[in-house]
Amino acid sequence: MGYIRWLGHASFELQLDGYTILIDPWLSNPVYKSDLREFEDRLDLIVVTHDHGDHLGESIELLKRNKKARFASVYEISEYVAKEIGEEGSERIVGGNIGGPLRIPGISLDVILLPATHSTLRGTPTSVLIRGKESTVYHAGDTGLSAEMILIGELYTIDVALLPIGSHFTMDVLQASKAVEMLKPKVAIPMHYNTFPVIQADPKNFEKIVAEKYPSTKVIILEPGDKLDLPVK
Repeated sequence: MGYIRWLGHASFELQLDGYTILIDPWLSNPVYKSDLREFEDRLDLIVVTHDHGDHLGESIELLKRNKKARFASVYEISEYVAKEIGEEGSERIVGGNIGGPLRIPGISLDVILLPATHSTLRGTPTSVLIRGKESTVYHAGDTGLSAEMILIGELYTIDVALLPIGSHFTMDVLQASKAVEMLKPKVAIPMHYNTFPVIQADPKNFEKIVAEKYPSTKVIILEPGDKLDLPVK
């Protein structure tokens, strides 16, 4: 059985089909400081939605500590990471782009980079959908509300959507609830809020709006460090 564990901010550990995956691993974030040693010798894949420091996070150090772990992101970010760890041309570092599933050696999951409305230093910002036999998880990255979410919801059956609600840099509570309508996930988990004063938000307000307007989706509010077992019931 797999799980999703919130590591604070937009960082998540995903256990899916026997793989250990980190998404946007800013493990030193102020709301939940993870020990990088926790993932030594058990990390299979890191996926990064864009290269702002609170999302690229400790990816480079994690890759240095985990010599078998893969890294996947848009091409320009992956090229930068490969250079930083001294592994240009390595099959460990997979650079792709928005489109169909990436081809990641040794990983039999669908990892699909999808649009996000945001900014980035390198390449283009993305969201990511990770689809295995156990579950399909969508991490929206840092994004504003976008009509492209309608297409994502039509194309893919999403079990869990991880959605930013903190405003200022991303969607706010109201916009994230509209994203729920478009994506149609079974479960929505709020993220990217209350890390700093500028992104203060009340996840209970998000839960209330979704319950009133889109009751087919269940909102689950995690505390940093909490797990949600997969597949969702």
